[in-house]
Amino acid sequence: MIDLHTHTTASDGRTAPAALVHAAAAAGIDTLAVTDHDTIGGLAEADQAARAARVRFVPGIEITAVHDGRDVHVLGYFVDAGARELLTFLEAQRADRTRRMGEILTKLDELGVSIDADGLRARASADAAKAVGRPMVADALVAAGHARDISDAFDRYLAAGRPAFVERRGATPAEVIAIISRAGGLSSLAHPGQSGVDALVSELAAAGLTALEIYHPDHDEGTVDRYREMAARYGLLVTGGSDYHGPGSGREAAFGRSGLPALDLAQLDARRASR
Repeated sequence: MIDLHTHTTASDGRTAPAALVHAAAAAGIDTLAVTDHDTIGGLAEADQAARAARVRFVPGIEITAVHDGRDVHVLGYFVDAGARELLTFLEAQRADRTRRMGEILTKLDELGVSIDADGLRARASADAAKAVGRPMVADALVAAGHARDISDAFDRYLAAGRPAFVERRGATPAEVIAIISRAGGLSSLAHPGQSGVDALVSELAAAGLTALEIYHPDHDEGTVDRYREMAARYGLLVTGGSDYHGPGSGREAAFGRSGLPALDLAQLDARRASR
């Protein structure tokens, strides 16, 4: 099993990097990428654990770009974790995440929605390498009884158009693709069926996008077929994974079951080797 999309406690996942690797090995995953949001803070620990568990480790990341006020997620694989431009860029990304969360907390307070805001702010300031985000606020809303689950918290307060929504600021998808490339990585447009960014694919392919993530828990068989055809049309490779965020976060059923065919991984390896 090949899983190229997972998250750890370095961003909004619920499982520490080493523990994620051990869980992956137990689930039959033999090739694993950690793709935390806007941080590479969990890669070293995951890599060390993967070596011990004899799991092939692919260093990755999921970077949030912005297009017309909407988030566009771009996965990066085989990135050089020491690339100075990438590290500087990610610092700015995480700073904006902290800014955004602070504004969301202010809006919730103005709405009279009481949560553990001080605890969230403390988490945001405790580790500069950790990426904070709306799922953490969603967890707090659930814990305080303002929402049934994370999805409900987004629907009530945090999604675009809802009362506590705050727009992100940041680089365009094309700029993110270029940064990943200059860091030695390959880029993939994450869960396009969920993001609704089909109209961008042609433009991003021309900008150097490597692949589309077509295997994802939110993609049914028809969606997979549609994006497989789109990838072929624009000369793109394909990626896939479970988008696992840990126990109780959703998509648990996909962990160890939703992944990438070996032939597609071989094509990614060949593209990497040809760079």
